[in-house]
Formats: sequence, C-alpha cells, structure tokens
Amino acid sequence: MAEKTQNTLNMRLRSIVQIATAVVAVSIISACNETAEQEDTTVVSSDTATAIPITITPVGSSPEFPNATLTIKDLKSELKGNDSVSITIQYDVKNYELKSQTGDASGKGCNNSKDGQHIHFILDNTPYTALYEPTHTFTVPVNSTHYLMSFLSRSYHESLKNKEAGVLLHFSVDDKGKLSKLDNPSTPMIFYSRPKGDYLGDDTKKVLLDFYVYNAPLASDGFRVKANLNGTDFTIDQWQPYFIENAPMGDMNVRLSLLDKDGSQVQGAHTDITQTVKLAETEPMK
Repeated sequence: MAEKTQNTLNMRLRSIVQIATAVVAVSIISACNETAEQEDTTVVSSDTATAIPITITPVGSSPEFPNATLTIKDLKSELKGNDSVSITIQYDVKNYELKSQTGDASGKGCNNSKDGQHIHFILDNTPYTALYEPTHTFTVPVNSTHYLMSFLSRSYHESLKNKEAGVLLHFSVDDKGKLSKLDNPSTPMIFYSRPKGDYLGDDTKKVLLDFYVYNAPLASDGFRVKANLNGTDFTIDQWQPYFIENAPMGDMNVRLSLLDKDGSQVQGAHTDITQTVKLAETEPMK
C-alpha cells in the first residue's frame, strides 16, 4: 500500500516538473520572438528614413515687377595703402521699393528677409551681399579684374529675371587705384545666388535654389543648368526658381554648371560654381 502511494506521488511530481519546464520554454521562445520583432522594426524604420530622395520643384508664381530697373549711377575708386582699392558704387533703382516686404512673403514657405526687398551684389561669384540701400563700398586688390553681377531681389531672395532688373559690370583696377570699365562678355555665364548661409528649423523644409544666367537662354534643346546637390544631379532647362526639399541636415554642397545643347560642360569664365550651405533642425549650442 505504501509502495503504491509512493508511486502515485512520484508520478504527480514528474507531471509538475514537466509542466513547469514547458512554461519556462514557452516564455523563452516568446521573449526571443518579441526581441526579434523589435529588432526587425528598428531596421525597417531606419531604412525608410534614409530612402527619401532629395528633390527640386518649381516655385509657384511670384509677384511680377515688369517695370523695375536697376542701373549703375556712379562709381568711385580710391587707393588704400599699396595693395587695395576701395570702390563705392551707387545704384539707381526705379519702380521697385527696397526694404519693402514682397506681397506674398508670409505664405511663400521659405526663408524671408525681415529687412525686405534688396539688391543681390555678387562679386566674382562669391556669396552675395544683400544691399538694402542703393550705395555700397567694397575693396579689391590692385592690378585685378572682376565681374560684378547685381540684380533686384524679392524679400525672400528670389531674383527678378526681367533683363532691366539686373546689371553686369566688368572692370579692372590698376596699381594707382584707377577703375576702368571693360566690355561685357558675349559668352554665356551663370551667377550663383541661393541657397546661401545657414538654415534652421522650418527654413530647411523648402530651400530656395536660384541663379542668374547671362547670355544663356535656357531651353530643352539649348543651354541648360546642371544642379548637383550632395551628389544628386538635376538638369534644368527653364530659368525659374526651385525649392530644394528632403535635404538632409548638415552640409549641403551645391554645384551649378552650364551645359550646351549637347549636354557638355560650357567652358569659360563663371560657368561652374560650387558653394556650401548648412542645414540644422535647431541652432547648435555654444
């Protein structure tokens, strides 16, 4: 009788051990599956985030100023020391109000100057200076030759593209500080305008791409502009502004090149320009 009771107890004990072992095994398998699912989700999310391509899209219509004109009214030069020349340029602006906000500025969705409409002053295709007054003084080395492109800009930095709203000055200065005007070239040129500088927060969502072409009417079967943005090429056959979207945070290298009707790089002065801008979600801590 005692032996039978002992056998019954042993059988119950083995059953309890088997059940406990099964529970532990199921728990381990479930935990492994859950971990695997979490890891898979993380990988997919990361791949999706890096797959969004950078794009450019034409900017919608902007207020036109068909009668706006920009001309150079006066130039003065003065030798400074032995190695530089100070030049003061005075513009004449008609039918356009500097420092005024362009009518659609609040709804454009891109970086806008709080100081309003201005002149883009581009010396030798270096980053432009925004002029809110029609007089500006700058310095160049003695015995040098330069190209100065100037054009009227809306408050959100989009250029006016009617011919009378821009002016090119080709000039030289000698060792005495004398300035001489030179003939403007008949060859095609391109001047870089936007993007420029640093972009923060919402301004990074739509970054204006804009440039000024000279002696180069753009067409699908003629001159074109190749814009290379961080290694991605875009071919542009219409002279108009574009919004750069989906650009990653950090440095963005922008290269603008003029192409001929055969798609070959145009040779000559100011036909290939590269500038770098910075995009950040927030301002870096100092």
